[in-house]
Amino acid sequence: MYRLLHERYPDADCELDFGDAYQLLVATVLSAQTTDVRVNRVTPALFARYPDARSLAGADRADVEGIIAPTGFFRAKTESLLKLGAALVERFDGEVPGRLTDLVSLPGVGRKTANVVLGNAFGVPGITVDTHFGRLVRRFGWTAEEDPVKVEREIGELFPRRDWTQLSHVLIFHGRRTCHARRPACGVCPVSRQCPSFGAGETDPERAAGLVRTGPRA
Repeated sequence: MYRLLHERYPDADCELDFGDAYQLLVATVLSAQTTDVRVNRVTPALFARYPDARSLAGADRADVEGIIAPTGFFRAKTESLLKLGAALVERFDGEVPGRLTDLVSLPGVGRKTANVVLGNAFGVPGITVDTHFGRLVRRFGWTAEEDPVKVEREIGELFPRRDWTQLSHVLIFHGRRTCHARRPACGVCPVSRQCPSFGAGETDPERAAGLVRTGPRA
């Protein structure tokens, strides 16, 4: 199933725009409960004003809130970003650490965010269990677990470590474009013959094709 999905999405990658580990970390924190599209719209202005952890640590709260407001929950996110910048400066000399244990010790950073940063900024394989990934692996019958940490562990046992980051990209791409939460486009799914959940959505190919969405970069 992974091979077939990889063939469908050969260019699957992180859909957050970033130039370095700091930018990816901030963008991923901002992506909570919003879309990558909205995050990508606000981060150019945010990074132009606060290009590194030191400037972010000393940022004006109201200014940051105004910049990131379109992402929602902007007050809580601003609080997380200011604390994140301060922690990076105080504990890591302003640099983003490249170890999972260090990343998850930072304010507002959980395993999902840490794995995104490790896999895409440091080349360290990691499984990103977001809502799309979790939904698909359960629909595929790869796991019955709901807890993200348990999902990460069980899926990690099914695939070579070298594939973890790309597996995450491919499944997230498929979840965003075809295997939707409410009405999956089963009729145009490349793994419909292997999927135990086939029929949960639209099975007619023509109607299913109308449900397929494009991604943030389209």
